Amino acid sequence: MFTRESFDVFLIEGLEPRMAAIREQIQPTFQELDDYFKEQLEKEIGHELFVHIAQHRRRTTYAPENTWSALSRQKRGYKMEPHFQLGIWPDYVFMWLSCIDRPKNELEIATTLLDHLEVFEDLPKDFVLSGDHTKETVEPMTKERIVKLLTRFRDVKKGEFQIGRIIPKDSDYWAEPEKARAYMLETYQSLLPSYEKAMSVVSG
Repeated sequence: MFTRESFDVFLIEGLEPRMAAIREQIQPTFQELDDYFKEQLEKEIGHELFVHIAQHRRRTTYAPENTWSALSRQKRGYKMEPHFQLGIWPDYVFMWLSCIDRPKNELEIATTLLDHLEVFEDLPKDFVLSGDHTKETVEPMTKERIVKLLTRFRDVKKGEFQIGRIIPKDSDYWAEPEKARAYMLETYQSLLPSYEKAMSVVSG
């Protein structure tokens, strides 16, 4: 599970030293948790999921400000479709249903979710939103904000839509790994109606 050392990785200066710490401190946690979430979620969605762990290979100078993993239907990548993300910034861990970097059927995904806002109605009140996966800022979930982000995702080239939960660095959950894992899984399970609605218009 994530620990204080996981968050302290982002205090390390330099690309190679920080990447070494990410590989040692964070990526094994991603793998263990995602293997568990994959097994649990596959039972409910009826198709195989593949684990992807960000390697940051394109970076040549600057150390990553965050790092993440993904569960996707696609074996060769994850950004082309709605997918589940598990990741960590210096101040929190996030669990997202993520539509980023102009996925296939972007217009259809956004339109379908806007036409079926009921899939968000029963989400827990502590869910949050993000419209830019490169920024740490999140905003509270309201119907108005969901509509605003989905509309931007539909109409703006760089629009993105992410919905889920975060667990702050100082949360008591980190002292109870089983409780934290259950909370994460419940987050993804709560997002299955919106995931399945989004995937209903994705070809391939």
